[in-house]
Amino acid sequence: MEYSEIWTIARTPVVVAALVLAALLLHWLLVFVIARIARRTRTGQDEALLASVRRPLRWIMVALALLSADRLVADFRDEAAFVTGVVRIVMPLLWGWLVIAIIRFIHGYISARSDLSATDNLTARRRRTRADILARIATVVVILISLGLLLLKIPEVREIGVALVASAGIAGLAFGIAAQPLLKNLVAGIQLAFTEPVRIDDVVVYQGEWGRVEEITLTYVVLKIWDDRRLVIPVSKLLDDTIENWTRETSHLLGTVMLYLDHAADIDGIRSFAVEQVRKHPLWDKRVAMLQVTDMNRDVVELRVLMSGRNGSELFDMRCDVREAVLRHVATTSPGSLNRNRVQFEAAETA
Repeated sequence: MEYSEIWTIARTPVVVAALVLAALLLHWLLVFVIARIARRTRTGQDEALLASVRRPLRWIMVALALLSADRLVADFRDEAAFVTGVVRIVMPLLWGWLVIAIIRFIHGYISARSDLSATDNLTARRRRTRADILARIATVVVILISLGLLLLKIPEVREIGVALVASAGIAGLAFGIAAQPLLKNLVAGIQLAFTEPVRIDDVVVYQGEWGRVEEITLTYVVLKIWDDRRLVIPVSKLLDDTIENWTRETSHLLGTVMLYLDHAADIDGIRSFAVEQVRKHPLWDKRVAMLQVTDMNRDVVELRVLMSGRNGSELFDMRCDVREAVLRHVATTSPGSLNRNRVQFEAAETA
């Protein structure tokens, strides 16, 4: 086999390989320069962005280089046209990959700036919830658009799609009915992102279950119950039902400890002790500490110790500690103040 025949056979693969190597080299050089510039900046977000888009950008540059193959090997247009045709088909997926990488970077950036451990984390929870939901919505939209553009690049698939659309009216109706719950939850997820009845890390009570919102997706919400169980609630059902949100406007809450004592109890002394226990508790947020007489009947007098805390879990622990301390104080210092039933015996009349 002569040299010219070998070159004729290998020309297209050699040109394609050369284009790929040139694109990879250019990508490496571009990333190297940008990384050097990013290291000199004060923020680390530009380095995180570069790490997110590096891989999709590499293959996009390779694909853009291969699109020029048909011009470089004009004598072998059929082989070059096959290469460029394949590249044009996968090109929408590569651009979609790049857009999804940017979406994930933005989501990670917002999540990193949303400190849920802060004392008043209302703004962080609102920002984190919207970022989670909108990032998932944007990802789904990008995937659908990329797949749609890919199918439009294939004439055979496009013709089959047109034929199916023209002849599948009943099947489409059946599919729409079957997918109604999914579509309902998707619409409810978008509504949840903007109306914000619940947010990430919200303390809520749903159907008698107390817990924190751990995860919000397009179709369901995961509620972490206080005993480490997980309650998975469809988004549409969550929006339709009544839910008690303890941290809707702020994470600060008021809590109570109810005491039922005898009418002869030393209320002033118990008030001083209870308020002191609240004020010296490490979980008290220094807003509210008081004791009030809220009710009385023939058997007991009802006292309410009112206290405030930074969030629901800390407030619960503080209530338990104050209740135990006050009960021990009353039982030790004035046991006569505890609830008791009185029975009075009268002398019987004699004839």
